Amino acid sequence: MNAIAAQGLGKSYDGKTAALSELTLRVPQGGVCGFLGPNGAGKTTTVKLLTGLLRPTAGECSVMGLSPQNEPERVHALCGVMTETAHLYGNMTGQQNLEFFGQTAGLVRAQAKERAELLLRELELWEARDQKAGQYSTGMMQRLSLARALMHEPQVLFLDEPTSGLDPESAQAVNEMISTLAKKSGVTVFLCTHQLRYAQDLCTTYGILYRGQMILQGDFAALCEGAGCHIKAGIRTEPEQTLHGFVKNGEYWETEIASEAEMPAILRDLVAQDIPVYEARLIRPTLEDVYFSCLQSQEVAK
Repeated sequence: MNAIAAQGLGKSYDGKTAALSELTLRVPQGGVCGFLGPNGAGKTTTVKLLTGLLRPTAGECSVMGLSPQNEPERVHALCGVMTETAHLYGNMTGQQNLEFFGQTAGLVRAQAKERAELLLRELELWEARDQKAGQYSTGMMQRLSLARALMHEPQVLFLDEPTSGLDPESAQAVNEMISTLAKKSGVTVFLCTHQLRYAQDLCTTYGILYRGQMILQGDFAALCEGAGCHIKAGIRTEPEQTLHGFVKNGEYWETEIASEAEMPAILRDLVAQDIPVYEARLIRPTLEDVYFSCLQSQEVAK
């Protein structure tokens, strides 16, 4: 069963302009889906539809087989949501916030206390547990928001820029927790982020949204294929040397190849032509390459 599914999902706020148009989405259970796109692409609208905060004007969606519109309470019980806005009480301590939200999610007091203490330690907030949340730094508030979303041990976790404002060490700790939740606990993570390098390390599947429409989705290999981004062979030779069939990019001459297995043949051919090879390298496409290639193709097609 897909943890998250949408078919022809659409949302229009004024009956004319579509914030989201005919979105079809499948997110397997137990992975991390990176939901990418520029500001205004429709990412927040999608999350609100999937969590039952908005009603669609077209299509349908489900979370763990349940309709967010028809069964919102059951969906909320299965989901944890962390948005850009903290939604925490500044006049309560970090631990009081977690225990309060844990109990509103259905935990008894003792369970809420135990769960809060565990998360405060894991997210390195234990020393600040008795400090008012209003006095927390931006990074501390981010971690407390994540802890709040995890209090009732959700099966699906919606995260919006969870490492925003965090120092590198704290960001790494959060990333490791997200990865562990997906791999060991089977939690499905729906991650909205602009941090593409971080998303490439963490995510197992992706969706790229542009102006309310899904333009590409799948695992990284599928994205590369769809965007026309391929492995390249990079050759550095003498500055005055020209390599036919290659394109000059800085110090390197580059050419697309089907796989790294082609590299030995390329080198043999160059040596046979008495072309000096000072360095040879494989250049693999990154998520940034794929993302910007997709957006550029959409701009050209407008």
